[in-house]
Amino acid sequence: MKAAAMRALITGASGGIGRALAQELHGRGASVLLVGRNAQALERAAQALGGRSARVDWCAADLVTAEGRARVVDAACHWGGSGINVLVNSAGCGDFGMLDAVDDAAIERLFAINAVAPVQLTRALLPQLCSQSAGAILNIGSVFGSLGYPGFAAYSASKFALRGFTEALRRELADSKVGVHYFAPRATRTGMNAAAVDRMNAELKVAMDPPAQVAAAACAMLEAGRTGAVFGWPEKLFVRINALLPGVVDGSLRRQLPVIRRHAAAAAAERAMPS
Repeated sequence: MKAAAMRALITGASGGIGRALAQELHGRGASVLLVGRNAQALERAAQALGGRSARVDWCAADLVTAEGRARVVDAACHWGGSGINVLVNSAGCGDFGMLDAVDDAAIERLFAINAVAPVQLTRALLPQLCSQSAGAILNIGSVFGSLGYPGFAAYSASKFALRGFTEALRRELADSKVGVHYFAPRATRTGMNAAAVDRMNAELKVAMDPPAQVAAAACAMLEAGRTGAVFGWPEKLFVRINALLPGVVDGSLRRQLPVIRRHAAAAAAERAMPS
């Protein structure tokens, strides 16, 4: 499906990769419905696209709640008369830290936002998407959804869940008109990153991409109809090696553990500081 034919709902569209995806799709000719929790940030994002119009609208809602999802589904099904034909699940959150330093609330929040909300929203919007002449679902995952990384155990688990959901749903909908896609960025420069993560990536020489570059690659994949992609090299190679020879990756990451632990301890200390 070409972008000009897309009427795309994009979650997490108030910033980071989600906002970049909205800008990229809109620039390619798509109509975009921006979704996020912060109404003011969504309005600013919409203004950057020329403001509310036939091709741009926004809906503020908390997708973790049933009420928030219902508000979004209502908007999605009535928008522009025929409703959306593309769902982009981009909203996400992260929490850097060794598992024994991560509390219950942080783990529950990670899974609620990164895994449960996109599954529930997708389920609620399937009738709308299946009613279109063509439709698509794009889930924004992570390299850590294929490559478990120390300091990101819960985050990796949530993204593994999203990747598994995407794969299963693609097979469920194989005889339908709805394509299901998964895009896995590597480290990206967004406000989601703690300062300690940026410092760790710099020390380990981990490349970090600007959101616009990630969005351009994701949209190109969606327009081309490819089912999935891992973005970035050598991360793409590491994912393949991890699938075939995980012990090789185990050894490589074990050598990084002292650096990861040091920066994770710094992140924990920064979280504990009074705001």
